[in-house]
Amino acid sequence: MKPAEVLALPVAVDLITAARALSLGRTTAYDLARRGEFPVPLLRLGAQYRARRVDLLDVLGIQDRATAPAERAIA
Repeated sequence: MKPAEVLALPVAVDLITAARALSLGRTTAYDLARRGEFPVPLLRLGAQYRARRVDLLDVLGIQDRATAPAERAIA
């Protein structure tokens, strides 16, 4: 996924979408999730996994301008 696509994601996404953002395949994603080794913290909702967009942005090094602190002006 491109940075703009990741920024456009909802607040929480399913495991497969998170895996796509991280360039991981489906089988690898589920394997890592079961072992507790997925690159971002996962929320477990029943039998489903969810990842927070903010965690994906952090791991990918993408800054969300809408939530970033204002830069100080240098005088």
